[in-house]
Amino acid sequence: MFKKVLFPTDFSGVATAALDFLIQLKEAGVEEVVVLNVIEDKYFYLLGEFTRLDIDKFEEDIKNDVTTKLNAVANTLANAGFKVKAKIARGVPANQILKEEEEENVSLIVIGSHGMSNIKEMFLGSVSETVIRKSQKPVFVVKR
Repeated sequence: MFKKVLFPTDFSGVATAALDFLIQLKEAGVEEVVVLNVIEDKYFYLLGEFTRLDIDKFEEDIKNDVTTKLNAVANTLANAGFKVKAKIARGVPANQILKEEEEENVSLIVIGSHGMSNIKEMFLGSVSETVIRKSQKPVFVVKR
């Protein structure tokens, strides 16, 4: 049924819980996992506007950190028997997740949700909520 899963992660505790759930899907026939981390553009715009920080160096440091964390997640999944592809994207997280859903032709998205209140979601938006509304594929949400 579900052969290829997209697993967007921000490396938070709830993402770790989603990873634990995802590993259990091996028994249900999942063969491949695309692990995705999205580096949000908004941080670069704000830093560029309000600091003298070397943005290129900052981005390189972030990518190095993310790569290390992605490799750890990918190794965990590979050790559980999955074929794994790790990806880093830059942009708006929900948009990038939906883009990967289409490009990778996944059969399921497994995502963690921080479970913010409805009021916060109205004002701030929610990555998981946007993915749920706009995804063409089933989305399994693991809440904290």
